[in-house]
Amino acid sequence: MAHTKAGVTLELVQGNIVKQNDVEAVVNAANAQLRTGGGVAGAIHGAAGPGLAKETKPLAPIQPGEAVITGAHDLPNAHVIHVLGPVYGRDEPSDELLRTGYENALQRAEENGVTSIAFPAISTGAFGYPMDEAAHIALKTMLDWAPRLDTVELIRFVLFDGSDLKVHEQALSALLDAEDAA
Repeated sequence: MAHTKAGVTLELVQGNIVKQNDVEAVVNAANAQLRTGGGVAGAIHGAAGPGLAKETKPLAPIQPGEAVITGAHDLPNAHVIHVLGPVYGRDEPSDELLRTGYENALQRAEENGVTSIAFPAISTGAFGYPMDEAAHIALKTMLDWAPRLDTVELIRFVLFDGSDLKVHEQALSALLDAEDAA
C-alpha cells in the first residue's frame, strides 16, 4: 500500500528491515545503550557488523523519544537512525514519546540530506506497545510531517509479518478517510 502527500511517498510493505537496499537510511528500534539485542536491534546490529556497536557506544545512553544517526557499516544503506521508543506502561506519556521518536528520526534524516528512509514498528516488540495504537501514531506523524519535509521523499514502513502489515494498512486507510472527511 502506498500514499503520496506533499511530494512524500509513504509505503507499507512486508519484509526485513535489513534488506532495504534501495533506501538511504534504516531506522533501528534501539535500546537505551544502543547495543545489539533482540528483534530489530539484533537484526540491524547483526547485519551491520561490529563497527556499528563501536560507533554507537559513545552516543549512549539515549532517552525515550531520542534519535541519533550513525553510518550503516555492512548494511546496504548509508545511515542507521537509532530511535529509543517508550516501554509501554512505563515510559509516559507513551504516545507523545513514540510520536517524538518518529519526529526526531525524520529530523535526523533531514539534517543529513536523506531522501529515503525505512522504519520498523518502533516499541511494538519487547517494549509492548499495542500494534494498532503504535501504527496510528506512527502513520499520523508521517502524514503530519510530510508537508514539512525538504529532503525526505520516501518513507517506508517495513513490517515483519502479514498481520502487522494489515494493521498498518487499516490505520493508514482510517487516517486518510479522516483527512478526506475534514
